[in-house]
Amino acid sequence: MSARASWVTGADGSGFGIHHLPYGVFRVGAGEPRIGVRIADVVLDLAGAEAADLVLAGGALCQPTLNTFLALGAPQWTAVRQRITELLTDPAHRAAVEPLLVPLDQVRMELPFEVADYVDFYSSEQHASNVGQIFRPGQPPLLPNWKHLPIGYHGRAGTVVVSGTPVLRPQGQRPSKDGPVFGPSARLDIEAEVGFVVGVPSPLGSRVAAADFADHVFGVVLVNDWSARDIQAWEYQPLGPFLGKSFATSIAAWVTPLDALRHAYVAAPEQDPQVLDYLRDEPHVGLDLRLTVSWNGERVSEPPFAGMYWTPAQQLAHLTVNGAALRTGDLYASGTVSGVRRDQVGSFLELTWGGAEPVTVGGTERTFLVDGDTVTITATAPGPDGATIELGEVTGTIRPAC
Repeated sequence: MSARASWVTGADGSGFGIHHLPYGVFRVGAGEPRIGVRIADVVLDLAGAEAADLVLAGGALCQPTLNTFLALGAPQWTAVRQRITELLTDPAHRAAVEPLLVPLDQVRMELPFEVADYVDFYSSEQHASNVGQIFRPGQPPLLPNWKHLPIGYHGRAGTVVVSGTPVLRPQGQRPSKDGPVFGPSARLDIEAEVGFVVGVPSPLGSRVAAADFADHVFGVVLVNDWSARDIQAWEYQPLGPFLGKSFATSIAAWVTPLDALRHAYVAAPEQDPQVLDYLRDEPHVGLDLRLTVSWNGERVSEPPFAGMYWTPAQQLAHLTVNGAALRTGDLYASGTVSGVRRDQVGSFLELTWGGAEPVTVGGTERTFLVDGDTVTITATAPGPDGATIELGEVTGTIRPAC
């Protein structure tokens, strides 16, 4: 179906046009947080729209976070989206809706949903192979289980922060030739990822099939899973990531609904050996999201999400196969997105090959992050009729350790 033209100035041709309509939570001045949807460079105040009976969602859009709305489920998500589209395209609604549009430069964005649990996967074969070569030289880059299940770990939901929040340099134990030392991380890194936001929960003891992915997952956010590589390298064996990952994970302020990505599905990479039955997803598809990583405003990498070995549906199926319950507001991330070329990797660990091959940023040779550095991750996806969707960016600036 063709996207209708919007009467909102600047919407047509925008990556945040009528074909997108991502959700977020905003404040104006000292006001209370309000749910909104972005179109072009304005935010439609959905709390105001529901209070005026322009949109019906049982009061879910009048809440301070998206969680109540997320729990309503796919039929209601689609109905609300259709109504918002009608409001922003039919000139008959302009007089009622236009007073509810707030310019982006007048708002402060908040964390869009209360994060229930956070899980991070490790689903790029290229990234896993690169890290294996860097951390375990002389050994097989992929461990024997990697192509049989989506590897993941549980993170800290309480340290998920909205885009723009400063990131304090973490401190912890680091290895040295004389044994462990304590202090600020000297190898602070990024991980460019894609996150999936769960709306509809599942009962403890049940499984969610890969085929039911869209019944539970509301939408997508860009993620930067900041990583302290020196802390990580010292602590991660035998139980995996801990303090090297848990100090901050940044997510975009705007959640792109799955309904907006219907034109972005592409065939996922072939999986060999064949996966177990519960991981088979038909159709076996990923998303054609094209990420860009900018370091102090300079583009350094363009990771392609379409090449991820494990799909979001498979990740969800594995996450729940042991009976673990889903909760509204659960966030699970793809793991670092990396392609086959050096300019397609999603971490500076890979970009500089563990710091051994510096890159030039701003005329200076660089390896890992220094205080004051800013990293911004953006992404695009195909929309209807050749349109382009721009996902909400995730950005953060490093501040000195306390």
